Amino acid sequence: MVPDAEFTSYYGKPILNPPTWKALDIAGYFFLGGLAGAGSVLAAGAQLTGRPATARALKTSSLVAIGGSTAALVHDLGRPARFHHMLRVMKPTSPMSVGSWLLAAYGPAAGAAAVLDVTRLFPRLGTAATAGAAVLGPAVAAYTAVLAADTAVPAWHEAHRELPFVFAGSATAAASGMALLTSPVAETGPLRSAAVFGAALEAGAARLMRRRLGMIGENYEEGRAGRLMRAAEVLGAAGAAGAALLAGRSRAAAALSGAALLTASACTRFGVFYAGVRSAEDPKYTVVPQRERIDARARAASASSEPQG
Repeated sequence: MVPDAEFTSYYGKPILNPPTWKALDIAGYFFLGGLAGAGSVLAAGAQLTGRPATARALKTSSLVAIGGSTAALVHDLGRPARFHHMLRVMKPTSPMSVGSWLLAAYGPAAGAAAVLDVTRLFPRLGTAATAGAAVLGPAVAAYTAVLAADTAVPAWHEAHRELPFVFAGSATAAASGMALLTSPVAETGPLRSAAVFGAALEAGAARLMRRRLGMIGENYEEGRAGRLMRAAEVLGAAGAAGAALLAGRSRAAAALSGAALLTASACTRFGVFYAGVRSAEDPKYTVVPQRERIDARARAASASSEPQG
C-alpha cells in the first residue's frame, strides 16, 4: 500500500482568495443588523405587554443600529449606488439579494416605528410599523449567517447548520442587553429571561459548531478569533447570570449585565469574521476536508458493493 501523500499546496499559496472585507465594516454589519432585528421583536413584545419605556428604547436602538449596519455595508461596497444597484433584481437564491431587499423593507418600518413612538403621532400607523418591523426582525437578525455560509470560506460554509442559531442567539442577547442598559428595572422582567435564553443559545450553538467542524473548528479556537470567541463566552455567561440574579434589583447591575451581553455579541460577530479569514488563508482547511469527504464516499461505495451474507 502506498501511504497517503502529505498535504501540500502550490508554494504554500492559499487556494481561496481570502476575504478582503474590512472587519469593522462587515463584522459591524453583522452585529448591528442582529441588534436591530432582535430589538424590533422585543420592542413589539414590550409594547404588547404594557412596557412603553422599554418599547421606545428598543425601537430607537433598532433604528440607530440598522442605520449603522446599512452605513457599514455601503462603506464596504465603496459607493452608495452599488446598494441601489442590488435592488434592480430580486433573486431568491441569492442571500445578498434577499438581504438587500430585507434591509430596504425593514429600514423604513423600523424608522417609522421609532419616530412615531417618540413623537406620539399617528398611533395606529406606529403600531402597524412596529408589527411590520417585528415580522421582518428575525430574518434581519439571522440572514447574515446564511450570507456568510453561502461563500466558499471553510469556517463559514461548513458551519451552515449552526451559524444561524449562533447569530440568532447573539442578536437576542444583544437586544436584551440593550434593553437592560436603557430601560427601567421595573419593565425588564421578560427581557431578563430573553437575555438568558439568547446567551445560552449563542454559547450552545457555538460549542456544537466547533465540535462538529473538526479541524476547521480550530479557526474558532486559535488566534484572534479564538480570543474573541472565548471572551464572548465569558461575557455572555456573566451577563446572563447578572440578568437572572441581580438585574431585577439594581439599576447598576442591570446596566452592567446589559453592557456585558452587548460586548459578548460583538465579540462573537468579530470572532466569526476573523475565523473565516483565517480558514481561507490556510489551504489545508480547504483541501483536507475535501479529501476526507472523498475517502468517506469511496469507503461507503466499497461497503455497499461488497456481497451480502
